[in-house]
Amino acid sequence: MDSLVAAAGRALAVGDALTALKHVGLRNDPPALALRGIAMAQLDDLPRARSLLRRAARAFGANEALARARCVVAEAEVAFAMREFSGSPRTLLAAAAALEARGDIANALHARLIAVRRMLLLGRLADAEVALATLDGRALPPPLYAIAELAAAELALRSLHTAEAAAALTRAQAAAERARIPALIAEVDEMRAVPNRPAARRVDAAQAQSLRLDEVEALIDSGALIIDVCRRQVRAVDRVRSLARRPVLFELVRTLGESWPGDVDREVLIERAFNLRQPDETHRARLRVEIGRLRALLKPIVRIEATERGFKLAPLDGREVVVLMPPIDGDQASLVALLADGQAWSTSALALALGASQRTVQRALVALQEAGQVRAIGRARAQRWLAPPLAGFTTILLLPAALPDA
Repeated sequence: MDSLVAAAGRALAVGDALTALKHVGLRNDPPALALRGIAMAQLDDLPRARSLLRRAARAFGANEALARARCVVAEAEVAFAMREFSGSPRTLLAAAAALEARGDIANALHARLIAVRRMLLLGRLADAEVALATLDGRALPPPLYAIAELAAAELALRSLHTAEAAAALTRAQAAAERARIPALIAEVDEMRAVPNRPAARRVDAAQAQSLRLDEVEALIDSGALIIDVCRRQVRAVDRVRSLARRPVLFELVRTLGESWPGDVDREVLIERAFNLRQPDETHRARLRVEIGRLRALLKPIVRIEATERGFKLAPLDGREVVVLMPPIDGDQASLVALLADGQAWSTSALALALGASQRTVQRALVALQEAGQVRAIGRARAQRWLAPPLAGFTTILLLPAALPDA
């Protein structure tokens, strides 16, 4: 390695992309191409970064497997920043294995951290937890240790383990300060602010109030019957029933929960669940069928009793009923939450993260665009979607798979 390449590498390690480019900006040999690609990524020119890294990977010879593996890892990090998930995760894991076999433990751990962060973004929390547990934090340099603790903190926050998240964020802050990388310190500071922001709204017969994540955690542990609009679940402590794929049933239980301890008129239930304003006997019959299905599904958690004018919830063991609403309104709250990270998303990446079809996501984006909540850049396959960051509250509970089923 010549002196200019070594100097550029040292500059990039502390986040000084401009100094790195001064050393190798006019060179086209493979190591310089790779370093230029990393520098462009740090300057947020992600398409140019990806192009340079691919050129570098192709330019390295057949006997330079270590250098090629490093390029694969760098390109995977750029793809993650671009919210592009079309590549196979196996390619990244193969590069990690190649790095480990050749003694580059730090970059191998970096590759595995990118895989963990990808899992978190796509809502695969159980997989992320397993992968994160296999990493040896003692082998990580301060920058990677800070990123690992940020991943652990996000996993804990999305699983509503706020004490664990606070401890991980403290460790991440200490590591970021040792690394002395401004962008990393800023990322840690941003994550540390998340637990103090409103995360949801509690709605019951007595009150409506904003809740932080620790207050949501305490509410779940209190034993109350919670109708979770954020996750489309009904839960009572360790018993959870997901209605994410049963929109009619969820709208019925949500309407009943909002009126508890009172009952709800049959006509109101039909209007809310079926979106009808002039019901007839066929709709009333359908309501009885759907209420029967809801009773069977929620039998271990809550009873649904008929009244003279409609139906009402009758919680077991005298539990109170609370409706947990998102911090933002709208049917596409989860989509808005993903876009709120400020990155440009493709429709395919959004569909993968939400577990929905691309066509469904496209229709939702068009509606949000008409409402002025999102905007598109590019055209055809290069089209990406952006939304302004949402200030003042956190969207943690709206991200995919935040609360695993029990």
